[in-house]
Amino acid sequence: MKPRHVAIAVMIAAIWGVNFVAIDVGLGSLPPLLFAGLRFVAAAFPAVLFLRRPPIAFRRLLLIGLPLGVGQFGLLFISMHIGMPAGLSSLVLQTQALFTALLAAVMLRERPRRAQAAGMAVAFAGIALIGLSLGQGSPLLAFTLCIGAAGMWGLANIGMRRAQPPDAFAFMVWVSLVPPLPLLTLSMIFEGPRADAHALAHITTGGIGALFYIAYISTLVGFGAWGWLLRRYDAGQVAMYSLLVPPFGMSSAALFLGERITLTDAVAALLIVGGVALGSLRRRRSPISPAPLAPLVRTP
Repeated sequence: MKPRHVAIAVMIAAIWGVNFVAIDVGLGSLPPLLFAGLRFVAAAFPAVLFLRRPPIAFRRLLLIGLPLGVGQFGLLFISMHIGMPAGLSSLVLQTQALFTALLAAVMLRERPRRAQAAGMAVAFAGIALIGLSLGQGSPLLAFTLCIGAAGMWGLANIGMRRAQPPDAFAFMVWVSLVPPLPLLTLSMIFEGPRADAHALAHITTGGIGALFYIAYISTLVGFGAWGWLLRRYDAGQVAMYSLLVPPFGMSSAALFLGERITLTDAVAALLIVGGVALGSLRRRRSPISPAPLAPLVRTP
């Protein structure tokens, strides 16, 4: 990747790392499914009124919006609501890089380079090390839901890579139209209209600020730039940089939420950064123009 594109990837990792602190704050005011639905309502409106819909088939918007919005964020918010700490969540969610690489090999026929595979192994050694130090007291269900969220993110990455949107920002705004209805419907069913109404009537300033950060900075800026990178590079290569999210997430959780960082965590973070560096040693062609591939879902 070009140096300026590497800088963009690192910036996205920092945005998404701090995002876990914002989620933790927002969950103090709003139920998880309602919070996730409002996140995408805010991300979509009013921007969608001023941005032309990208020339992407509606079914592709669904193939990205459902796993990204309902799958990834619905599961992640529930996971954190029932006990996953912000720092550990930022770590576990990055197993999406493995899901992305595996799905890209199957769906996009992308072969991981040796350096990339070695770098991923080093980085995941760091993730395992942090998991051993943090995961002992976490609920099994919360951990499982977080892994499920990572799998949904990997699937959404493949959808963004396959869609090749010409305008990543407008594309992310239009994708944000997909999750609100299913998320808010699920919230009405499982969280209840009374709980939703009470939460909205008593939302705190911190909750409003968290919603703003997650909707506009994390979703539109973060995923807009992420989609822009996926349009230019292999999905597995871009996904490597998401492994930088845990160091940012854990340090911001320690700073703002008081979560403790141990020496083991620091060593593991170095392994993650080193793995990303190793996986990016050899420059790929940039930008790339992939050959036509089979669609994710065949139409009759």
